[in-house]
Amino acid sequence: MTKKDAKAIDAFVDYLRVERGYSAHTLRAYRHEVERLAESDDCERARGLDQMDSLALRSYLASFHRQHRASTRNRRLSALRAFYQFRLRTDVIARDPSEGIPSPKQERRLPSPLSPTECEALIESKDENRVPMLQLRDRALFDFLYSTGLRVGELVPLDVRDIDTHRSEVRVRGKGDKERVVPLPRQARASLDDYLGARPQAGILAEPLFLNARGGRLTDRGVRTLLRRRLLVAGVKRSASPHSLRHSYATHLLDADVDLRSIQELLGHERLSTTQRYTHISAERLARVYRQTHPRAKGE
Repeated sequence: MTKKDAKAIDAFVDYLRVERGYSAHTLRAYRHEVERLAESDDCERARGLDQMDSLALRSYLASFHRQHRASTRNRRLSALRAFYQFRLRTDVIARDPSEGIPSPKQERRLPSPLSPTECEALIESKDENRVPMLQLRDRALFDFLYSTGLRVGELVPLDVRDIDTHRSEVRVRGKGDKERVVPLPRQARASLDDYLGARPQAGILAEPLFLNARGGRLTDRGVRTLLRRRLLVAGVKRSASPHSLRHSYATHLLDADVDLRSIQELLGHERLSTTQRYTHISAERLARVYRQTHPRAKGE
């Protein structure tokens, strides 16, 4: 990678952080994709990122066609589009080489939520190999994730002072640096109180809400690692990610007849269409509504 390309990538990431308010996770992902392009043979032949044309970029993207799913290729193209739109907007290049490149068609994959029973087991299980403080943290962590539906990228930056103990609410900074308030249910609040009460109280309001075993802020990777361990301890015999808990939160609200607009607000979705994906996975709710309302189904 040339020094010029490295400076261009730094300027792009600074723009995403300052002007667009992207999360640290998204910034890393976008940087990685543009750096990957800058280090490719196609970019070397073009003599730099700003010299790439549409044919060279298509050649680069085609090299991943058989290796990755359409969703991965779409994320890659989105990052590169954002980079070249930034370069075009700042008058560094005269034409966006990503213009006209179609997004790969991707299969519609329905979210796979955990059942209420599995979520309960995840929260209530005890890892006897953990020291008491980490047992309290793990229970509070997964009770909190399932009870609030936060993205893992919204969870890890939280500090203790982001919790309003009087109103049982948590103030969250979501995508695009947008702020919202999410209710914290009683049981999750109790788990969190037990964990925070066991920590030293001096200066705790300014500390991260969830700490790792060394006393630093828990990272998104750390949460994923803890979840894999917790699934084994709970005897949940399938894989799940922190986002699975978010899907579970939304699905179980929908099954309890919470309206879609309210779920949209709780999840921090900008568009209702994003939230509507959850309607496809709530067959139980649809069946219940059918039995309760259709004249030919009443009494079943």
